[in-house]
Amino acid sequence: MAGSGLAEPGPAPARDAAMWRAARMGFLHAFPFLLVLAPFAILFGVVATAAGLDILQVMGFSVLVLAGASQFSAVQLMSEHAPVIVVLLSSLAINLRMAMYSASLTPWLGRAPAWQRAVIAFVLIDQSYGMAVQRFEREPRMTMAERVGYLFGLSPVLCLPWVLFTWVGATAGKMIPAEWPLDFAVPITFLALIAPMLRTVAHVVAAAVSVVVALVLSGMPSGTGVLVAGALGMAAGAWVEGRQTRRAAARQLDEGRAE
Repeated sequence: MAGSGLAEPGPAPARDAAMWRAARMGFLHAFPFLLVLAPFAILFGVVATAAGLDILQVMGFSVLVLAGASQFSAVQLMSEHAPVIVVLLSSLAINLRMAMYSASLTPWLGRAPAWQRAVIAFVLIDQSYGMAVQRFEREPRMTMAERVGYLFGLSPVLCLPWVLFTWVGATAGKMIPAEWPLDFAVPITFLALIAPMLRTVAHVVAAAVSVVVALVLSGMPSGTGVLVAGALGMAAGAWVEGRQTRRAAARQLDEGRAE
């Protein structure tokens, strides 16, 4: 990716100032996601306590795992008395998308200090990844300090409320009317993330293939169908992008010969 190896601006004070400016920007940009993240977290607290987990177990999930999709999957399987190995493998399969996120962010953050990359790896979630990648691609001349600062600014707004509202759902879930459709937060969150990223034909094809395959394989054990859909979606997108690149190269070659 272009612009991923820019030098840092001047001495340490300048880098620190740039990081703080980017962190404030990320902090402000993350707030709209609270509208869907809060009910998502409350829903998990309600579901987890209904499945028989106590408050410490529920909070341990949100603090240590910090991944809503795998948390819901694990709780569902546990409520069905699935073997521990099945719960672990299912959660791992769903969270393998984080490996894809890391690979995508490496060109932008690969030269950051190890401790910064470790912190980002722990607090990285779908929302922070989506917002960061869109920002980095729109502004490829951001310095490393600005990229790290932007992610550092996003994370408190997205991660701390997740833990707080999980606690709200776990402690006050019985007071929430059953007719309140809290589960609306799940699809809206991912639609808000994905829609701005569908900028090319390859992106649209990848998303369409993933959706269709995920629906077809919805009967597979929890998480495995989504994993297959993601892999096939990426393969389809890469094929379309490669085909477009070859066509563009051939067109340029023909134009060069014509001249």
